[in-house]
Amino acid sequence: METAIRKLETNVFSKLEYLLELGGIKKDIAFLVLSGLAVLASLFDYQPLPFDIAWVAIILCGLPIIIEAIIGLVTEFDIKADVLVSLALIAAVATGEIFAAAEVAFIMQIGALLEDITVAKARAGIEKLVNLTPQEARVLTASGAQFVKADEVQVGDILRVLPGETIPVDGEIIAGETSINQAVLTGESLPVDKTVGDMVSSGTVNQFGSFDMRAVKVGEDSSIQRMIRLVQSADAGKAKIVGLADRWATWVVVIALLSAIGTWAVTGEILRAVTILVVFCPCALVLATPTAIMAAIGNATKHGFLVREGDALERLANVKTVTFDKTGTLTFGMPKVVAVESVDSPVGCTSDAVYRLAASLEALSEHPLGKAIVKSFKESSKTDILPVTEFKMLPGRGVSGKIASQLIVAGNERMMAEAGIEITSSVKTSGAKYLDQGGTIVYVAVGQYLVGYLVLADTVRSESQAVIDKLNRIGVETVLLTGDNESAAYTIGSQLVIRSIRANCLPEDKLNYIESHENQSICMIGDGINDAPALKKAQVGIAMGGVGSDIAVDAADIALVDDEIKELPHLMALSKRMMSTIKWNLAFAMILNFTAIGLSFPGILTPVTGALVHNAGSVLVIINSALLLTWRSRA
Repeated sequence: METAIRKLETNVFSKLEYLLELGGIKKDIAFLVLSGLAVLASLFDYQPLPFDIAWVAIILCGLPIIIEAIIGLVTEFDIKADVLVSLALIAAVATGEIFAAAEVAFIMQIGALLEDITVAKARAGIEKLVNLTPQEARVLTASGAQFVKADEVQVGDILRVLPGETIPVDGEIIAGETSINQAVLTGESLPVDKTVGDMVSSGTVNQFGSFDMRAVKVGEDSSIQRMIRLVQSADAGKAKIVGLADRWATWVVVIALLSAIGTWAVTGEILRAVTILVVFCPCALVLATPTAIMAAIGNATKHGFLVREGDALERLANVKTVTFDKTGTLTFGMPKVVAVESVDSPVGCTSDAVYRLAASLEALSEHPLGKAIVKSFKESSKTDILPVTEFKMLPGRGVSGKIASQLIVAGNERMMAEAGIEITSSVKTSGAKYLDQGGTIVYVAVGQYLVGYLVLADTVRSESQAVIDKLNRIGVETVLLTGDNESAAYTIGSQLVIRSIRANCLPEDKLNYIESHENQSICMIGDGINDAPALKKAQVGIAMGGVGSDIAVDAADIALVDDEIKELPHLMALSKRMMSTIKWNLAFAMILNFTAIGLSFPGILTPVTGALVHNAGSVLVIINSALLLTWRSRA
């Protein structure tokens, strides 16, 4: 008999060692299936082993709980839920309630599995980024194309990407044209056309043509790796509300022990004391809170937000003021031609002709305003750009060249003055209204005659107005903090009905404003390096992850991947809903615990039924938290 038992123990523990090698949810499912079969067999008194088969559930599901409790007590004197569960298991076994102990361990495994599934589902939308970075890259060298590990690519290397391949690093296209699926980083459903000079990001997929690119950001600096770091830092354990629940759990453990000892002393029945230990385990109190946070993080991810700090949503729920940077946040952050005006001259150009002449010249320019003019022209006009000869670029002034043997000049007022081209007072007056609104004017001349001018300005995002309106309606104060001049700031601020406007702000000015209003629980939204101090100081910092700088994203608590702030009201409503869910979970868990104690003292609940009641409560609050995954604000 002893030999058979030893052989059985060897077989069981060898299988147990194999199961322990399984990770995460797979391990939980494996343990749960074996334990469930053991509990059912014990319930129907089917005993194929020389000992109670319910021990299988105790070993697979209960032993890890006891080990974790001992480690926590010895290393950190950490009195948490595991301590009380362990005491309940040990007490049940000591009193001969093997089936009750197995049931407690089995149902605890169900709760743990539900928590793992909830967390895994919540993070599935962002953790898939980890697997998106290709393992290899095709580097072009003097001897031909060579495959190297993606993390060995150096800045400046020339890479070739074929259709269907995932781009290994961030870079600039130097040859070829293609369409890129950027959904993983920006959420865009349609592919984006790319050509020479365009930037491409790691993790995005090349859909059609092959192209060559120069590596610009590699390794940890690439877009996909930055997003992975955001995912890895999204830790629900950092939330203050979790710490609060843990402190409550410690007191619950103490109260449960005193209650169990008192019940045993008064009634003399150890089973009632064991029942109290079982029903008073604060698992629902501790488990429901982090799952609510992670479910809310998962919801936020589906709406374009990557939450870097676990307690960011908790802090966002208390925000009363939202401060916005202007450029790149409420606006696109890129200049665009918003007006083209022709002027009376002997040449007699129409506004369309003025636009075409300017775009043809600027097509050879490397200046950002020149590129903006060309881009705007191509988007709005069906005519082709004209060939230019004798092109010249004068830094800080403008450009010149010949089109069909005629000298064309495009630039600022200084450029016109140096070329001897007169700008009349009436033209200056008509252009003043655009300058007052924060626009930039590029004058265009043919020969010695001014023929018109283009106005470039940053354009407001289409969703900005709706976002500000929703925030104003729910009583959230909106503030504009921008480094732009007062004309540009007040033009945008008035257009969007922002209640408070601060112009000409340096980085320290934004930081000082946040510091002086700390008691108002401020959320700062920005995109640039100059916003980083304010993003870091604010109660909650939200960075524009797409156009924003790396420094801004690193300083923020939340990154907006697709740069569309239209989902901001949903995020704020989600944070309040999350806190409401957590409070309901905590209240329900406490009420359930004390009600169960009241039923355990007179013996109405046994260790078995007490385990069912207690763990049913844990399952209910976890399911309640999981509802946050699909919750949608109606505002």
